[in-house]
Amino acid sequence: MNGYNEKRELDEDAFGAKGSIVSAFDAFPKSKPQYVTRTTAGGKWTVFVALVSFILFWSEASRWWRGSESHTFAVEKGVSHSLDINLDIVVKMRCQDIHINVQDAAGDRILAAAKLHRDPTVWQHWVDNKGIHKLGRDAQGKVVTGEGYMQGHDEGFGEEHVHDIVSLGRRKARWAKTPRLWGATPDSCRVFGSLELNKVQGDFHITAKGHGYMEFGQHLDHSAFNFSHIISELSYGPFLPSLVNPLDQTVNIASANFHKFQYFISVVPTIYSSSGKSIVTNQYAVTEQSQEVTERIIPGIFVKYDIEPILLNIEEERDSFLVFLIKVVNVISGALVAGHWGYRISDWCQEVWGKRRRRAGGPSEGMLGGKGHERDD
Repeated sequence: MNGYNEKRELDEDAFGAKGSIVSAFDAFPKSKPQYVTRTTAGGKWTVFVALVSFILFWSEASRWWRGSESHTFAVEKGVSHSLDINLDIVVKMRCQDIHINVQDAAGDRILAAAKLHRDPTVWQHWVDNKGIHKLGRDAQGKVVTGEGYMQGHDEGFGEEHVHDIVSLGRRKARWAKTPRLWGATPDSCRVFGSLELNKVQGDFHITAKGHGYMEFGQHLDHSAFNFSHIISELSYGPFLPSLVNPLDQTVNIASANFHKFQYFISVVPTIYSSSGKSIVTNQYAVTEQSQEVTERIIPGIFVKYDIEPILLNIEEERDSFLVFLIKVVNVISGALVAGHWGYRISDWCQEVWGKRRRRAGGPSEGMLGGKGHERDD
C-alpha cells in the first residue's frame, strides 16, 4: 500500500528470536539491548539487592560452617570403675611443708604426693603470667570465670565450635615445664600430674605437715601457713589441656595463716562428637567457699567432688555441601524476586505521584489539552 513494502521494511528479528519449537517454551524471554532502558533508580535497586544478597550469603555460609549443636542428656549406661584427676596447682608454701591426700567414699586413702610431681618454684613466676584471673562468684556462689561456651553461654569449655574441641582434644597432652629458678630462693611449690581414682565421691585436699593427719615428729609452725594458690589445671577424665575448665587459670589469696578454701564440684561425663569423631571427657560446675578459721579448724585447700549419674552428649551436625548450595540458591533467589517487586512497586508509586503533581499544577495549555478556540458567530 502506497509503495510500502512490508517484507522489506520490517525487521522480524526485532520482534523475537528465531528458533525451534522448543524455544516457544522458553521461560526466560530476552529483550534486545536497544529495547532496554537503564535508569538511576534501577541502578540503586541493583546495588541494594546485591548488597543484601551478599549479606544473606555470608550469613548462610557462616551458619553452615559453624553447624548446629544438639545437647542431649541420658543416664550413663556404661560401667566404669576409675576416674582420672588432672591437677596443676601452685601453693605459696615449700614442698616439704605440705601434705597432699585423697579420701573417697569407698574408704580408700591415696597418698597423692607419691604419685604427683612437686617442683620448688617462685610465686612471682606465676602470678604475672598472662591469663591468671581472680575468682568471682555470682549470687548462687558459682564461680564466674568468663570461659563459657561462646561468650555469654554457660556450657562448654570456652572453644567456639565443637569441631575445634574435638580436634584439639585429640592432640597429645604434655605438662608444661616449671620455670627455672635462676638463683632465686623458692617460696612456693608446684604440684602437677594425674591421679587414677575410684569413680565415686571423694575429697582431694592439701594441708600443712602435722595438721589433718597425725605424723610422728612433724608439726609445721603456724606462721609458715600460706594457702594462697594458683590453679592452672583442674580437670577430670583424660588430660586434655586444650579444654578450658571453670577453675583453670585462677588465683585465690589467703588473707590469714589459718585460711580454708573449699571447692564443691559436680562432675558430669560429657561426649563431644563432630564429623564422626568424638572425645569422652568430663565437665563440671563448681561452688567456692573461703574463709578465715580458728586454730581448732584445719586450714588448707579442699576439693570435694561428686559424680553425677547422667551423661551429656554434645553433637555438632552440618548439612552436606549440596544442601548448602540449595539453601544459598533459595535465599539469593528470594532476595532477587523481592528486589524486583520492590523496584516495580517503587516505580509505580513514583509514576502515580508524578501524575498527581501534574494534575495539581493545573490544566495543560497545549494544542490538544487546551481550552479550545472561541467559535465566531
